[in-house]
Amino acid sequence: EVQLQASGGGLAQAGGSLRLSCAASGFTSDDYAIGWFRQAPGKEREGVSCISSSDGSTYYSDSVKGQFTISRDKGKRMVYLQMSSLKSEDAAVYYCAAGGKCELSPSAPWHWGQGTLVTVSS
Repeated sequence: EVQLQASGGGLAQAGGSLRLSCAASGFTSDDYAIGWFRQAPGKEREGVSCISSSDGSTYYSDSVKGQFTISRDKGKRMVYLQMSSLKSEDAAVYYCAAGGKCELSPSAPWHWGQGTLVTVSS
């Protein structure tokens, strides 16, 4: 069974940084994708970034491109989301999810982990 554990959320000042971690386990193959999504209160869940396990290809939403960096430690099956220059609009619950291919649509067949809350103070 695929299991995902997100961590690293917390309170950051505007302009500051946080690094989220996603521990993934239970995969039966090495060909999968890990995505990061976020959902702010009253808003729909949106895709933020994704990384492919097979070749490390990365994808970003326009809203975070150049601001967030996704990376992986393939051996440890960890995926990280380094968030910099945080803004109030980055505050949300962040989720990591596993799927067959990288895409940023929350409606794709993802296996979801629990979320981690990111709060940004101004």
